[in-house]
Amino acid sequence: VRLVESGGGLVQPGGSLRLSCVGSGSIYTFYSMGWYRQAPGKQRERIGYITSGGYVAYGNNEEGRYTISRDNGKNTIYLYMNNLKPEDTAVYYCSAGTYGIEADYWGQGTQVTVPA
Repeated sequence: VRLVESGGGLVQPGGSLRLSCVGSGSIYTFYSMGWYRQAPGKQRERIGYITSGGYVAYGNNEEGRYTISRDNGKNTIYLYMNNLKPEDTAVYYCSAGTYGIEADYWGQGTQVTVPA
């Protein structure tokens, strides 16, 4: 299983970004796929996940700044982020869970940088 993230980069505060994660095979076979991030000096935290049935759950999305979606035909999930802040600076990882919501597989990560 190979997961490849893309779409990271440098974005100004208040901007938006869409990350993509392409699976090497049919992502529909996984129970869930998710997004995590890890900021420098901090633990990896889960942003949210989406199940094969399309159910979406978020870890902390009080401001509604994150949206996770999927396109099974393209074997791709997405993370759309808006109103980005410097504290969103992190490496963002895609994951896949075979039978549950915990990650069994990881992508290599994509860097998102929001300057202060």
